[in-house]
Amino acid sequence: MFPTQQAIERGETMKPIHRSACCALVAAALLTSAAARAATAAVEVDQAFVIANASTGKNWPANGFDYGGTRFSPLEQINTDNVKQLGPAWTYDLQSERGIEATPIVVDGVMYVTASWSVVHALDARTGKKLWSYDPHVPRRMAYKACCDVVNRGVAVYKGKVYVGSLDGRLIALDAGTGKKVWEQDTVSDHSRSYTITGAPRVVKGKVIIGNGGAEFGVRGYVTAYDAETGKQAWRWFVVPGDPSKPYEDESMAKAAKTWDPAGKYWEAGGGGTVWNSMVYDPELNLLYIGTGNASPWSQHQRSPAGGDNLYVASIVALNPDTGKYVWHYQETPGDSWDYTSVQDLILADLKLDGKTRKVILHAPKNGFFFVIDRTNGRFISAKNFVDVNWATGYDKNGRPIEVANVRSPDKPFDIIPGPFGGHNWHSMSYSPLTGLAYFPAQNVPLNLANDKRWSGQGSNKPGQPMSGIGWNTAMLINSQTPKSKPFGRLIAWDPVNQREAWRHEYVSPWNGGTLATAGNLVFEGTADARIIAFNARTGQQLWDSPTGTGVIAAPISYEIDGKQYISVAAGWGGVYGESQRASEGNTPGTVYTFVLGGKAPLPKFTEYQRGALLSGVKYDPKDVEAGTALYVSNCVFCHGVPGVDKGGNLPNLGYVDKTFIEHLDQFVFNGPFVSKGMPDFTGKLTPDDVEKIKAFIQGTADAVRPSTP
Repeated sequence: MFPTQQAIERGETMKPIHRSACCALVAAALLTSAAARAATAAVEVDQAFVIANASTGKNWPANGFDYGGTRFSPLEQINTDNVKQLGPAWTYDLQSERGIEATPIVVDGVMYVTASWSVVHALDARTGKKLWSYDPHVPRRMAYKACCDVVNRGVAVYKGKVYVGSLDGRLIALDAGTGKKVWEQDTVSDHSRSYTITGAPRVVKGKVIIGNGGAEFGVRGYVTAYDAETGKQAWRWFVVPGDPSKPYEDESMAKAAKTWDPAGKYWEAGGGGTVWNSMVYDPELNLLYIGTGNASPWSQHQRSPAGGDNLYVASIVALNPDTGKYVWHYQETPGDSWDYTSVQDLILADLKLDGKTRKVILHAPKNGFFFVIDRTNGRFISAKNFVDVNWATGYDKNGRPIEVANVRSPDKPFDIIPGPFGGHNWHSMSYSPLTGLAYFPAQNVPLNLANDKRWSGQGSNKPGQPMSGIGWNTAMLINSQTPKSKPFGRLIAWDPVNQREAWRHEYVSPWNGGTLATAGNLVFEGTADARIIAFNARTGQQLWDSPTGTGVIAAPISYEIDGKQYISVAAGWGGVYGESQRASEGNTPGTVYTFVLGGKAPLPKFTEYQRGALLSGVKYDPKDVEAGTALYVSNCVFCHGVPGVDKGGNLPNLGYVDKTFIEHLDQFVFNGPFVSKGMPDFTGKLTPDDVEKIKAFIQGTADAVRPSTP
């Protein structure tokens, strides 16, 4: 409805512009501006930028916010007095039906976030409008190699590039402005093994550092650094020793080999120790700290019969980031036999202990103990259990666990607490220097374990061995009897100086999301029952919440644009627990939710989980149920749960599907239509007779749990 400046100067008038066209032009201009920011903003991100931002909090430039991984925002515009005024600023559909575990990165108003299958999205962080997306086209047939859903925990940004690890093991550098691929490296050393990447890369001193996953499938863990500009490999450090008949890579591997029993031929089962999540960096000490994963297989009795610490599994390890050389380690679970990974978030903090300020690492790993470790030398300071444990009574003054007698040799099923899901899993922890408290989700997922006497080495696949049909090799029987312990989920605020709980909040389920602490005296956390909640950081009082339409497992972030503080979280139910279990009837696709004071944007239309009637009418021979049970355990149970007992997660429970699916199960098991969505193809792994027995178990179990009619 207005003339252009050029028309005015020429004495001309302009034809009226329709309001919608005008709005479209404005929107296009704003989007163009955001795209320009995307092209230039990431160029500024280097070590000095990350360090400087830690005091302002305007951006969220690294996966844990700062190099110390504190996930503490110094922003305080949103605080305990006004948090109730938070409302939606915008939402963005990640177009994902699987788990969302990513922490978004925000630099100068541009957000970079990943969805399942390692897809990267760049958004205008003011409006949620899409700037670009990049799909690495992970072959869907690769999904069976991922123990714990087709997830990704985010990207790294450095000097104009965005770095992402793909599920199939590639490290990819993208142009931050366009999303175009700059370079790509295959990080997998042995493609005959089931290596995956789900963690976010870290950039330290011009090197992109990435680990991998796959310990359940028999891999040898390592961490690798690549030149951020060219992609050339700079160094690689292996976590566990390889074949002793070959030269060891360095002195640390020769030292580690002395703690493994070669009679178990551990190298054939990989050894484990994968670095699939936490890495932090101390610029002053020039030390990179990594958390290492569980041993492979789980049962130490099988992999290292004479025992030993089995270095460096379940440990915190300090490396020189320039060379990748080992500096020191502290092993939290020597000779791990329970999938007690130490890859949970490491946080660097300075604590006043006994009147002296010390540089420490704070850690709450799977094994149920909260650790305080001196980060200058790796020496043990203290440990205290944050959930009930029954594998150890505590730690001695030298930092060794005081194990319960016979906990390593359960010939009968034994409820291990915490179980392999951990007292705290990968879900992010935060630390507030203002309150002196660490905040993290704690849980119990009941499981019992027993040594598998039928295990015959890597590749063992006998009916009844858990998920052995797709490559799992734990050398343990899992839930061969019904566990007796009780499930729970809670948020814990922990005082690391006094090693005690400050407050807690109980939830209806395990598998709640990571946390964010802010200078507004707030803690934000998403939940398994589909909410994001704000708590008073000192007292634990719940102050605000908003529905999310799907369970939240990732951690929120905070940033500032144009003087406004925003809270964002990427929601999407899944992960190893969420594939078969749920605490919410919401089934909304993966979504980024962003909130601001006074926000009034509409939330997306929520979708409910559609669960059919209990399966009925599939013909089967009752004599096949027992054999079908063992086959189901070896091929199906971790993805689909127990038919008719579990609700189903982001994958369906087969006790509640239409009977046509089960009647024609062979058409889905053998190169069926869901292979394109990640379901394994069991051609050559199962026979038609096996499928008939699995059908008998599914329908027989549904019949067994069906309520009797009076």
